Amino acid sequence: MMILRSLMRQPMHGYALVQHIKQRSNELLQIEEGSLYPALQRLLKEGLLKAEWQVSASNRRVRTYRITPAGRKHLELEISSFERMIEAIALVLSPAGS
Repeated sequence: MMILRSLMRQPMHGYALVQHIKQRSNELLQIEEGSLYPALQRLLKEGLLKAEWQVSASNRRVRTYRITPAGRKHLELEISSFERMIEAIALVLSPAGS
């Protein structure tokens, strides 16, 4: 969800995704490259992302990822499911009889 949501803003390369998620979470979430790139590959394979090679501002060749329409729809469903799960957890954690 975090990858897809981040790419709703704009296309990004892997390092920019890591930095964006870190910054947006007030540095509470640290995405390791060892887990990011397999996730990106899975999302590409599922058709939720597209990728293209570009040259970065520092003149390096980077693979930039963009969310697809299928990715947008999938994200909506995942957010809805996540919100229902959070509600259920809140019910379980709330004091009895409230």
